[in-house]
Amino acid sequence: MHLPKGLIVSCQARADNPLHGPHFMGAMALAARDGGAVAVRANGPADIAAVKAAGLPVIGIHKVFADDRPVYITPNFEAAAAIVAAGAEVVALDCTERPRHGEHPSVLIRRIRDELGAEVFADISTVDEGLKAADWGATYLATTLSGYTEYTQPKPTEPDYLLLETLAAQQTLPVIAEGRYNTPDLVQRAFSAGAHAVVVGTMITNPREITRAFVSQGVPK
Repeated sequence: MHLPKGLIVSCQARADNPLHGPHFMGAMALAARDGGAVAVRANGPADIAAVKAAGLPVIGIHKVFADDRPVYITPNFEAAAAIVAAGAEVVALDCTERPRHGEHPSVLIRRIRDELGAEVFADISTVDEGLKAADWGATYLATTLSGYTEYTQPKPTEPDYLLLETLAAQQTLPVIAEGRYNTPDLVQRAFSAGAHAVVVGTMITNPREITRAFVSQGVPK
């Protein structure tokens, strides 16, 4: 198992973010390591190669957007192969059964494990999706997509603890808590609910959004 228990930091920045690019994401990973993170999550081959310098396990994703399909988190085998070649030991992919330009997640999971020799981090949004991903051979189950699929919207303001607790109780794979874990108290509650690890992104690695939160909530109008 590549992922120890603890805090995983998501080092990602969209193209419109001033911190976009491998140089900045590599620095973010070093800072996360020095702060006590046990792994990082990064997007795309270039950023994944950069964050490897931190010496932590890397959960790689490859966002491939399509106007006619909702699935964009590592939607096909080619996307997975590219991030494993860049250094990701763990491949995260959308394991919902929504339409995608690529093979069904049950096939992708098998191919990633058998042909690429990587572990599979299943991003799901419901208990049923998590249990199916476990049956298909995923290594980890992550609550990443709760609130982001059309059937789990509107997106709540707090993490989906019920999904976390139910998955932890119903199967034996490590369950990773991800999505709206914005304070240390919320993270602590996730571990109490059965999380093997917790992923935090925006509130650690996105100064623009952190600044907006302070301005919107703490600055007098």
